[in-house]
Amino acid sequence: MAAAAERFADRLAQALVVHDARLRLREETAQDADFVIALYADTRWEELRPVEWPETAKRDFLAQQSRLQSAHYREHYPGAELLLILRDEVPIGRLYLRAGASEVRLMDIALLGAECGHGIGGVLVRALQAQVQQQGQQLTLHVEPANPAQRLYQRLGFRLIENRGIYDFLGWSA
Repeated sequence: MAAAAERFADRLAQALVVHDARLRLREETAQDADFVIALYADTRWEELRPVEWPETAKRDFLAQQSRLQSAHYREHYPGAELLLILRDEVPIGRLYLRAGASEVRLMDIALLGAECGHGIGGVLVRALQAQVQQQGQQLTLHVEPANPAQRLYQRLGFRLIENRGIYDFLGWSA
């Protein structure tokens, strides 16, 4: 599985460079923990805005949730590719995926708020779609029903497989 995932990562990196020569992917390391926590907090901050906690309590809570999410991914998705998206060698997001025999699971794709809306997510998802089509696989993901990324997934032809409580489980195949 690791070799297949590496091929996915290599092809995704090529698609990013075509979109913007300053973009690249690299494997996440333990030294990236502070960025991963900051990215998680950036993507979830609005959800905590109405909560009447001090800002430090919100930041501590989000850091804890980020660490729990990372532990969950590592435990439940062995062999997954945990990649950072970089522009000019500075992390701006992450892409987590796991390639199996018949399915590629897009576990997580997240960009800093300032990076959203510039086409990076679409480039990555379209590149994944092209690869799974070549391999005769399905591309699946979980997404919250109110997540703005739902519009992107609809435009790219994903269909609802199942509502799983707080997440929609979506799939795409050629």
